[in-house]
Amino acid sequence: MSRFAARLPRKWVSRISEPAICLASAIVFFFLDILDVVMCVFFRAFDEFLEGKSSPCYCMEGGGTQEEEKRDLDSRECEPSDSLRGRKNVFREMGLLRLSPRIWSKEGAFRVGKRNRWSDCGCESCLSWMSSGSDSRLHVVVKEQQRARLENSSGETTVQNVIFIHGFLSSSSLWTETVFPNLSEHSKQNYKLFAVDLLGFGRSPKPSDCLYMLRDHLEMIEKSVILPFQVKSFHLVAHSMGCVIALALAAKYSDSVKSITLIAPPYFSSSKEDASLQALQKLATRRIWPPLLFGSAFMSWYEHLGRCVCFFVCRNHRTWESILKLLTGRRELHFLITDLTRHTHHSAWHTMHNVICGGARFLDKYLEILSAARVKIRVVQGTEDQVVPTECSHSMKVKAPEIELEIVPNADHNTVILGRAKDFTRDLESLWASASENVAEHVDVGQEVQK
Repeated sequence: MSRFAARLPRKWVSRISEPAICLASAIVFFFLDILDVVMCVFFRAFDEFLEGKSSPCYCMEGGGTQEEEKRDLDSRECEPSDSLRGRKNVFREMGLLRLSPRIWSKEGAFRVGKRNRWSDCGCESCLSWMSSGSDSRLHVVVKEQQRARLENSSGETTVQNVIFIHGFLSSSSLWTETVFPNLSEHSKQNYKLFAVDLLGFGRSPKPSDCLYMLRDHLEMIEKSVILPFQVKSFHLVAHSMGCVIALALAAKYSDSVKSITLIAPPYFSSSKEDASLQALQKLATRRIWPPLLFGSAFMSWYEHLGRCVCFFVCRNHRTWESILKLLTGRRELHFLITDLTRHTHHSAWHTMHNVICGGARFLDKYLEILSAARVKIRVVQGTEDQVVPTECSHSMKVKAPEIELEIVPNADHNTVILGRAKDFTRDLESLWASASENVAEHVDVGQEVQK
């Protein structure tokens, strides 16, 4: 009887909490809708006053036209995500934002000035794109053993390449602080590792005249790693948002990629016409609880409120870092803290929508290409992941049954790597070795068939 009495309050709490959260969420996001419209007018005025021209935004209602939906998939890869214009806002739907058609016209919605915005940071890495221009490249950390390379009987090098791609609001430090220090001696001698800071993040350029499309990220990886280092074959390791870029890169180089490791991939079937909006609603549901989900929704649904946050936090990241160092007494902060602010609102906003949400339209196509090429794919995700639903990994397994799926108990979005760096690195090395053996077997079989 006492046990029943102890359980009764919890049952009532669970029944009451969900409706209460839904009601509170509706009220909070209603006022956020109002506030975002107000900030839209505010930034328009300040942009025109300080720069002589207002920055374009996506406040007009409506998404793509029927004519756009009939285009083939390849041409649509160059189009901005439907989620940029398809985000619901009560006051946008009322037509209040049509008061300024010159500013919010569709013609100018996808054009940005070739200058740094007044609300962005002016540090060296954030402005590097302005000095280097078209020659700008990503920041790449290369780890290679300084010794003579091994060669096989044909005189070709046997050192294999591995490209690491980080997730949203992260950098190459995710890999240099976890995987790189835990490599075995064998891997240090036989693998050349490339960890990139994606375009718009970390120490890489953050141009304001770029829409951070999936293709933009691919071209910069090609320009910064594949072409200058003459990478002919490689393994891929990616986390979260980086998984979308990794699948696109692997599909483009399906004959060159040996294996792919995807950690917490934001996979949503692209068979649905509104795949981009479905991805946005799944990853950034408009709820105030849990707090992590509220933060994602706040920054993903509200263009101008997100810009406010970036103005106070990202624009002054050096100041905040100095304050945190004084408070903690540390000379160096944890990379997870510093990576959160090493971007501009423009780079984060467009990458979120055009890569994570927009990329959802093409993931099934990429998986089909890789399945046909018999590329070995391994997916890893934690059971406590509150950023990417675990159903994403299970859905990917359903789409491509040959995928190796590992669900790590008691691990979240980050600790699936950070909390088990040694084991994670050993698993990577095992996959690289087995994938290389499979490639060698296929080559031998092919040669025998030709004979």
